[in-house]
Amino acid sequence: MEKIRARLIYNPTSGREEMRRRLPMILQRLEQGGIETSCHATEGKGDASLAASEAVGRGEYDLIIAAGGDGTLNEVVNGMSGHERRPALGVLPMGTTNDFARALGIPKRWQNAVDLIVRRHSRPVDIGMADGKYFINIAGGGFLTDLSYEVPSKLKTMIGQLAYYVKGFEKITHFRPTSLRISAEGVGDFEGEFMLFLIANTQSVAGFEKLAPQAKTDDGLFDVLIMKKCNLAEMIRLASMALRGEHLNDSHLIYFQTNKLAVETDDRVQLNLDGEFGGTLPCSFSVLPSHLNVFVDENGKSSYRR
Repeated sequence: MEKIRARLIYNPTSGREEMRRRLPMILQRLEQGGIETSCHATEGKGDASLAASEAVGRGEYDLIIAAGGDGTLNEVVNGMSGHERRPALGVLPMGTTNDFARALGIPKRWQNAVDLIVRRHSRPVDIGMADGKYFINIAGGGFLTDLSYEVPSKLKTMIGQLAYYVKGFEKITHFRPTSLRISAEGVGDFEGEFMLFLIANTQSVAGFEKLAPQAKTDDGLFDVLIMKKCNLAEMIRLASMALRGEHLNDSHLIYFQTNKLAVETDDRVQLNLDGEFGGTLPCSFSVLPSHLNVFVDENGKSSYRR
């Protein structure tokens, strides 16, 4: 029987370098599952995207596997999404937050995640586009959304999730609102002083498992959250509500669903795409429905922590 061929693109520094240590065992488990796998270790920013595009363009792989954190996954998605023929995507969540894997119930335990890929049950997921760039989980801008790409990769490797809190406390002392103009297809226009805007494709964002509780990865819609101007106490209260998924009706939050929107500003506002720097505003965002097939549990949503 002809073997299935895969291209594994991995970040050797992800998850406190766990991927580097686990690689021989991962390859052995894939081989035992009938998947012949070749590897590419990323060497710097943008490398995973180039490797994924090259792998898809060669037309000889049945699947692509992204191993690392949300940043590595974002690059692989960017490398794949522009091609007409796109192999299915496997995800090995080896990063600090792994928002997308958490949302789809892809197991964090590497053995279970590999076994899920071996079973090769996939489902289509939507992809977001931001002026020619792609994102699979979240786009956003404003206060705190630049936090993830401001945290040095070495710090993330050393202390994991704590790195985000360290940087967060540093930023929270000088937060300020931003003047934004937002136009959403089928919803309307919003203009004013806002703390941040988030465009979610899944429920799990920045470690908050219920930040966009109504979001689905295959409904052809973004779930958009816009935080109005507020003080620090109000922001902390809203964050505590978000942990429980009870924030959508709060007076400081605007929430809606749309498949297309544009965001403008007169200020310099950086974009966050899946936790990575995505350029600056203005920007137009649109959904590409069912654009990629991702391997998931065939019996429904499995446990991310398993």
